Formats: sequence, C-alpha cells, structure tokens
Amino acid sequence: MMVTAGPETVFTLDEVHRIMDHQRQAGEPEGDYWWCWDGLIVREAGLPSMVEVIDGLVAAGEMETVLRHIGPEEDV
Repeated sequence: MMVTAGPETVFTLDEVHRIMDHQRQAGEPEGDYWWCWDGLIVREAGLPSMVEVIDGLVAAGEMETVLRHIGPEEDV
C-alpha cells in the first residue's frame, strides 16, 4: 500500500517489495535497491497504521526529522 499526503509518501514493506520485484523483472537496475525522496516505510498496511506511525513521530518531535518540509525556499 502506498499513500501520498502532500509532499510525503508512505509505503508498506510489501509495496516496496512489489515495486522492486517489478523493476527487477523489467531489467531495471532499481530492482536491486529502493529509495524515495521524503518517503516513509511502515511495517503494517493500512491507513490507520500509517496515521499511528505519523502521530507517534509528531508526538516524539521527530516528524520534521523524518519527513522534511517542501515548499518555497523562504519558508524553509
């Protein structure tokens, strides 16, 4: 499962695995690694799990460390 909310994207491990398998089958070099700008991988699928992880990041003061603000340069 993949959810995009604003500039950040949240992935499950299964979705990353599916993407990498697809890329490998297509003969793309990205089939051996995976990365995403401002991506967050969560263990469990589903929006409730993703919200719980993000809520935990906010509560711990880690949200801006994990997912950076993307906007006009003067806002950063």
